[in-house]
Amino acid sequence: MPRLTIDNREVEVPAGSTILDAANKLGIEIPTLCFLEGCEPSTSCMVCVVKVAGMPSLVPACATIARDGMQIESECDVVREARRAALELLLSDHLGDCMGPCQVTCPAGMNIPLMIRQIAAGDLADAIVTVKRDIALPAVLGRICPAPCEKPCRRAAFDRAVSICLLKRYVADADLGSENPYLPQRKTTQGKRVAVVGAGPAGLAAAYYLLQEGIDCTIFDDHDQPGGSLRYAVAAEKLPRDVLDKEIALVLRLGAEFKGGSRIGALLSIEDLRRDFDAVFVAVGKLADGDAEAMGLDIGKSGLAIDAATYQTNLPGVFAGGDVVRGRRLAVRSVADGKEAAVSIVQYVLGRPVTGPAKAFNTRIGRLKDGEIETFLAGAGDGPRITPDAADGGFSEDQARREAARCLHCDCRKPQSCKLRLHAAQYDAKTSRYQGPRRLFTQNTQHPHVIYESGKCIDCGICIQIAAAAGEELGLAFVGRGFDVRVAVPFGRSTAEGLKIAAKKCAEACPTGALALKD
Repeated sequence: MPRLTIDNREVEVPAGSTILDAANKLGIEIPTLCFLEGCEPSTSCMVCVVKVAGMPSLVPACATIARDGMQIESECDVVREARRAALELLLSDHLGDCMGPCQVTCPAGMNIPLMIRQIAAGDLADAIVTVKRDIALPAVLGRICPAPCEKPCRRAAFDRAVSICLLKRYVADADLGSENPYLPQRKTTQGKRVAVVGAGPAGLAAAYYLLQEGIDCTIFDDHDQPGGSLRYAVAAEKLPRDVLDKEIALVLRLGAEFKGGSRIGALLSIEDLRRDFDAVFVAVGKLADGDAEAMGLDIGKSGLAIDAATYQTNLPGVFAGGDVVRGRRLAVRSVADGKEAAVSIVQYVLGRPVTGPAKAFNTRIGRLKDGEIETFLAGAGDGPRITPDAADGGFSEDQARREAARCLHCDCRKPQSCKLRLHAAQYDAKTSRYQGPRRLFTQNTQHPHVIYESGKCIDCGICIQIAAAAGEELGLAFVGRGFDVRVAVPFGRSTAEGLKIAAKKCAEACPTGALALKD
């Protein structure tokens, strides 16, 4: 049996094994796109390349037979750069959005398309989990948010945008009106304490997400009641106080301690908090003259100066967000600041590198071409934007589900399992490194169970092999020549005719979102 080394680790494998087999035996992860166990390697993506001592060029690990004495590097600079280039070449011809434009534009990055599909299916229990994963006060924001997420909605190019903000409010109101409103589980306590200065939207959100991570929080505020600008600057007619109180109560039920009438700078200073707590989050709203100096914090262009990626101030262990940093009253941005700052604070108090929240990798179609909006509309409800008729301005269940059905499903159907997206993020691949004319967006929905988007296909041929192995009469094949080659059913037949047996297996094996199961 051949014995070889990968990254200075020795391994012995049966004769006929590949370098990829040897790496797997060692637990070394080598990325692959066009390879699937049980299928013949096509070596088309070249993402699995490795460096073998004595060989003039990099080789694909999935198809190179392991030889005795081989010395292999799987993660050196030249290998990483080659993998990045291979991914960027694939991305240059990739036509699709990982995330819908609405999610990209939402300051909190909420998975809006998923929430909408859950509403359409009547699954409010999962919808509120989706919402509160990113937005701590959705019933509040559902009433006062200016809905920046609706501006890029592709539906607006045809008639009017989906009413995202009211759908979010519908989910939150239904939850608050239930017997047991949703409360996320807390992780085991970490034995760390954070002082949150300011009980407005940023402070409440920070506490909500810190508590979930097992970090104890005490919220200080100079008012007697929590809420900050939401309570003292927004009219009750616009934001009913019972709605605000119910959402704040959930933050307190999660374990937050509120200390009202505690203005920082008088009897209690930032230095006192730094001494008594493991970290401090400053979210006091708009600064008054002298506030920053009293706290010992540097001033930036619009408020307190912070590191844009981590929310750290000039004082170690002190973070800041919301209006105290941005100087403008936008509650959804403040809530997003609180969520993102919480990530950095957890990293800090647990002694990890403070890098802030990870940025999700995303590809974008961009401006639609003539005829493309009709492709999106084919799978959506055809009704006009719904205007609520309830006295309080909210949706009924029927209205919410009909409005949700108007969504065009712009986002990818396989955002979590797409290996192209996963490895592109892993290797910091750039979507615009190689650019060429983009093709027309198409979506084949003929099959009863799967959707095929040729613009996302990387021509790996895995589905072709699976269909053949399943005994499909027509199956799939490479059609066309050169750069125009695409996977399709032979003789111009439909996907329903080509995939009578293996459709689900093909969709599950597809390394991108090209072949995906219908919702």
